[in-house]
Amino acid sequence: MTIVLRRVTADDWATWRPVRLAALADAPDAFGSRLDDWREAPEHRWRTRLSVPGAIDLLAVDTDSGDGRAIGMASGVPVADAPHRTELISMWVDPGGRRRGVARLLIDAVAAWAAGYGAHELVLSVMPDNRDAREAYARTGFSVADEPGDLLPDGRRELVMRRDLEERP
Repeated sequence: MTIVLRRVTADDWATWRPVRLAALADAPDAFGSRLDDWREAPEHRWRTRLSVPGAIDLLAVDTDSGDGRAIGMASGVPVADAPHRTELISMWVDPGGRRRGVARLLIDAVAAWAAGYGAHELVLSVMPDNRDAREAYARTGFSVADEPGDLLPDGRRELVMRRDLEERP
């Protein structure tokens, strides 16, 4: 499997859309958004999602698939009230691409972008019972942060994880 990361913009909304919808269908409990919220979303909503100021949106494309199919995605967004932080969001890899290094490529690309942006740390939120995702994040340098995540409808909190982006001697 040969993976190429492709940065997308609002003009690529039609390419991003099926990947995002696949992610929401595959992992409905992993995201704050729901498939029903996006399935019939108009073009301008997709363009707006891919127009977050200062953000990066990436697709992982399997160039061996013959059709250049995107099998993963991730975004990095600056945290407005904390310029030293960026957030990893919309992270997803198609089940057929898991455990093949696709997640690492996406995460490392967002981390490199964030460091170049001047961030000192990359943070993310993950559902507390999503063990596979937590392990994948840990393998790529994230650790559980000592801060509460967002409150979930069932009373639990999302788990916040962080990755230090500062170079160490």
